[in-house]
Amino acid sequence: MVEKTHTSGFWPSLYDPLRQFGSRVAEWIAPASEASSKNNAYTIAVELPGVEEKDIDLSVQEGMLSLKGEKKTSREEKGETWYFSERQYGAFSRSFRLPPDADETKVEADLRDGVLTITVPKKTASEPASSRVQIRKG
Repeated sequence: MVEKTHTSGFWPSLYDPLRQFGSRVAEWIAPASEASSKNNAYTIAVELPGVEEKDIDLSVQEGMLSLKGEKKTSREEKGETWYFSERQYGAFSRSFRLPPDADETKVEADLRDGVLTITVPKKTASEPASSRVQIRKG
């Protein structure tokens, strides 16, 4: 689907602020990530501060790497005459389409200091099979 980005005439669309708000909410809920490629593997780093390993679901299916989870944080402070409590809960998900040369059977993940690092090895290039062709005498 092609979305129209502007209207004809001088006045902007009345729906533009709502579209921008929706994309900003999606960016806020989805964890920040970055992807890179090296000679033998792809690496995806996802920022997940405060998320425990048990609250993360990472799967690969049909060339799509899917990350789902839930963030649960709480903070409580007490004083002689005051009390403060804050809680944050929220589910998140991210999906990444893997390139054709990604070996989705050997994906590894490491959670350290609030960053989930996912390593997807590249398939090794196998040499084309060759065989000697027998030549028959005519």
